[in-house]
Amino acid sequence: MPPAVAAGRLRGRSVLSDLDLDPADVTDLLETAAWLKALRARHIAHPYLASKTLGLIFQHPSTRTRNAFQAGMEQLGGHATFLGASESQLTRGETLTDTAAIMSRYVDAIAARFARHADLETFAAGASIPVYNALSERYHPIEALSDLLTLRERFGGLRGLKLAYVGDGNNVCHSLMLEATAMGLAVAVATPAAYRPATDVVAEAERRAVLSGGSLLLTNDPAAATTDADAVYTDTHESMGEPENAAKRAALAPFRVTSALMALTAPDGVFMHCLPMHRGEEVDAEVADGPRSIVFDQAEHRLHMHKAVLLLTLG
Repeated sequence: MPPAVAAGRLRGRSVLSDLDLDPADVTDLLETAAWLKALRARHIAHPYLASKTLGLIFQHPSTRTRNAFQAGMEQLGGHATFLGASESQLTRGETLTDTAAIMSRYVDAIAARFARHADLETFAAGASIPVYNALSERYHPIEALSDLLTLRERFGGLRGLKLAYVGDGNNVCHSLMLEATAMGLAVAVATPAAYRPATDVVAEAERRAVLSGGSLLLTNDPAAATTDADAVYTDTHESMGEPENAAKRAALAPFRVTSALMALTAPDGVFMHCLPMHRGEEVDAEVADGPRSIVFDQAEHRLHMHKAVLLLTLG
């Protein structure tokens, strides 16, 4: 078992946002995830959470997050149960706190995907067990941790790397800013003025950058953000659950990641995306499917990072 499990710093804790984790926590999660990945690659069984059960309650559909939690829990020797929010008594007026209290009597932890972060916080307030943010409109913390794992593996470390984010200043952007600045990366975010990340998240990322020796740049110029970047990251131009917005799509169109934009990066610069992708919208197909794309490495690392979160909080 890695030292982080024995230390128990995360045991019993929830992960609702990136603000719940300090750099030592992130380091523990990265090292544990890398260790779990190595065990799986060597076909070594690791049933450290035998007899534990994870409950999942999701308002939005999911491919990577749901599979990573369910497969990860079972690979750790435990079991997972899934409940779509539309299938629960929430549709008949049961409160979030009552639902959380009842689920806490059945399972050992809960992964929850709610459209509104405020609802996730309300739900967690009613739970007596760890709750994990499986995505809200404000944060996507385990995604960002998985992305750091991908960068760490690709480049051999994190401190000093330049990460450029181009597109909508959304939940993924928020979590990347917070996690990457905390770990000493130089982060450059290019968005239209109307779709910049939230002011309070920017202020916290700037504070973290000062403490870590990292940096944060906000710009409306994709070229300025991506010049000499080690990684260029984008996300869909309309987040899950958002209504169609032609004005937003038009504002974000110049922020599509193209081959010309990638040519400005460091010689070994890579392209990243949390998926699902819309080729031709936020990224050109030749970039998304090209040799510098590591999007499927990111997707794989979701499994290992979700397992690390489960092991360190429940082990």
